[in-house]
Amino acid sequence: MESEPDIEADISAVVDRGESLGLMEPVVLAEDCRSRGLLNDLAFELGQKSAGFRRSLPPSLVPSLASLVRSMNCYYSNLIEGHDTHPIDIERALKNDYSADPKKRDLQIEAKAHIAVQTWIDGGALARRSLSVDGICEIHRRFYENLPDALCWATNRVSGERVRIIPGRLRHRDVRIGKHDGISPGAVPRFLQRFEAAFAQQGKAGLIVAAAAAHHRLAWIHPFLDGNGRVTRLMSHALYLDLLDTGGLWSIARGLGRHARDYKMHLANCDQLRRNDLDGRGTLSEAALVEFTEFYLRLSLDQVNFMETMMQPDRLRVRVMLWAEEEKRLGKLPHQALTLLEALLHRGEVRRAEIAPMLGVVDRQARRIVNRLAERDVIVSESARSPLRLGFPAALASRWMPGLFPDKPVEETS
Repeated sequence: MESEPDIEADISAVVDRGESLGLMEPVVLAEDCRSRGLLNDLAFELGQKSAGFRRSLPPSLVPSLASLVRSMNCYYSNLIEGHDTHPIDIERALKNDYSADPKKRDLQIEAKAHIAVQTWIDGGALARRSLSVDGICEIHRRFYENLPDALCWATNRVSGERVRIIPGRLRHRDVRIGKHDGISPGAVPRFLQRFEAAFAQQGKAGLIVAAAAAHHRLAWIHPFLDGNGRVTRLMSHALYLDLLDTGGLWSIARGLGRHARDYKMHLANCDQLRRNDLDGRGTLSEAALVEFTEFYLRLSLDQVNFMETMMQPDRLRVRVMLWAEEEKRLGKLPHQALTLLEALLHRGEVRRAEIAPMLGVVDRQARRIVNRLAERDVIVSESARSPLRLGFPAALASRWMPGLFPDKPVEETS
């Protein structure tokens, strides 16, 4: 993991020490492994839940919610690495509103780069190639080519040597991650090819079960000098987008971030060698991979259930309208704005030509009301003439989507 710059690089030339591909086995769990029936049941339930949640949402709410989820993913994924950029600051960065503090500004730019990659993924650019070597390298390239220079260097913890990270380039030095000594840099392409081939043989149902294995094995290979944690989580997001048709409306990243201590423990356990003759037939512990897979699938189910609860129409309406009523009493919103919000919550979207008659005002006053709401990102549209739909601004997440972001240290939350 990358809670600090995650490499200890030597200065030797790229070398392949001839490690056997068997060092990474089992890449996927065997059909007869312990708890396979339970894992299959969890995967089936996850598929059903994810599809049901997607179908339950009005299409007009999907783009706004997906946008908020991208900020959520960015926040939690970077927080796991020790980079704490508040969601409101992320939202400001998307509008090119940066902090005067150079370090905070760099983290805002990092967040913006992360969201740009996920937007690219959510648009379908990685469809059916999220587990391919070229897809994984492209995630890294797109992320790092937009980072500020200060975040494009890795430092050897022992010698202090600084090494520039080349976007999309596989590592050319040895690394140590916690207690795990990475494979030699020259072996990385061989192991990535084995990784890709192993998962290409899985069907859709098998891949849902195997998603946790893909997550760990990519981190185990540690293909890049830095950025492996975020690349792995973006890869996992893309895989679920393919397999579960999530629409980008929920993500495992929130669960991993809120249970970061357990997440890192499971990854470390999966690095361990086979414990005994009953622990599978590979080099690495099958039991540890089973435990991580169950953890990963249950966490995924938790995230779907959480988002489904947040988006239940009656409950969402109460939270939004309670906020709007308070804003009206404070003189921050005209009372007609509440009528427009009610219509958006009920209908999903409203054409601009309908607004003035609906509110009983002239066109100029209708535009002022729309502008007041748009300034708060409460309503959004594709263009100046497109229909209006509800937005989900990060600044209001604590009111409209309570629990989406933590109110206390992440590792202490449930």
